Amino acid sequence: MPARIFEVLDTIRPALTIASGVLAAAASYYVERTCARRGLLPPGFRVFWRRSLAFMLLAALFWVAVFGPLALIGTASKAEVDFKQVSTLDLFGLQMLLAFTTLSWFGLGFAVRPRSRPVPQVAEISEIAEVPELAEDILPQIPTDISDGQDEILFETQNLEPEPVPASVPAEAGPALDPPVRLSLGRQFAAQLGFRAPKPFAEVGFGLVAGFAIWFAVLAAMFLVAVVVASLGGERFLPTQAPAMIPWMAGLPLIIRLLLSLSAGFVEETFFRGLLQPRVGIAFSTACFVLAHAAYGSPFLLVGVTLLSLIYAFLVRWRQNLWPAIAAHALFDGIQLLVVIPAALRFMKP
Repeated sequence: MPARIFEVLDTIRPALTIASGVLAAAASYYVERTCARRGLLPPGFRVFWRRSLAFMLLAALFWVAVFGPLALIGTASKAEVDFKQVSTLDLFGLQMLLAFTTLSWFGLGFAVRPRSRPVPQVAEISEIAEVPELAEDILPQIPTDISDGQDEILFETQNLEPEPVPASVPAEAGPALDPPVRLSLGRQFAAQLGFRAPKPFAEVGFGLVAGFAIWFAVLAAMFLVAVVVASLGGERFLPTQAPAMIPWMAGLPLIIRLLLSLSAGFVEETFFRGLLQPRVGIAFSTACFVLAHAAYGSPFLLVGVTLLSLIYAFLVRWRQNLWPAIAAHALFDGIQLLVVIPAALRFMKP
């Protein structure tokens, strides 16, 4: 960028910071209102402080990880970033923030006690059976759902094994009906965020196979985009070298790169495709995913990030669980960090 543009950006930097905060609050409000309109607000959000705290957590995440980097445009280009000052904890900062927000949002929404409704006192079952009119008048009034604590499950689970049903209460115990089986908090987490699958290991295997195909397809698409841009005279828009962050990450110890790939696949897919996508749609979740990777500082790379996000999104919609997308995402990042980028850097060295 020309120096003049840097001066303008520095002048309006405070306004950019405020604007990013406003966008973050608007995005959090959009998530909440969309969930409410679709009837997908968790039961815990009936309590004002829970709903307000969840709103603020999402807004803070959007500000720090999604819209905040937009306020820093141009700063990384004026001076070299000293990556030696970046700690291992900083490397996983985004994943930790995403994980904390996801767990907190779910806890505020679903870690609540079920609301019970009083069961009306009626005659003995044997007496009701002897008087048909009495049975017709009384039995339909017995509530069939007294838990009122389980919201709609967003991912289809029709192929799962049925939940175990406890034995019925003996007749002498009275007419009170067994409450419906309530999912444990862990099972609710799996159901609400897309981890329930008939065969999780098979889904992971499917994702690994798909991940190789996705890797080739995205690289081919990126090459095609570069050829089209160059043929239209836009060579100046194509990167001449990789952003400084990428070769630095490729030079990290092997175990750190492996953990980065696995954490990115698991945590990012859980938040963007497990929490956001089924509640606000593919377009919004993909836009947030792309903006969260804007720190690379290369618009051309964001084309590839967009393609990947859309592929993962439709993979989740197709398979109705997160495991294939998690596996494909982790595999793509692993190939890039463990194989492709280190090999390219060795090849480019004089």
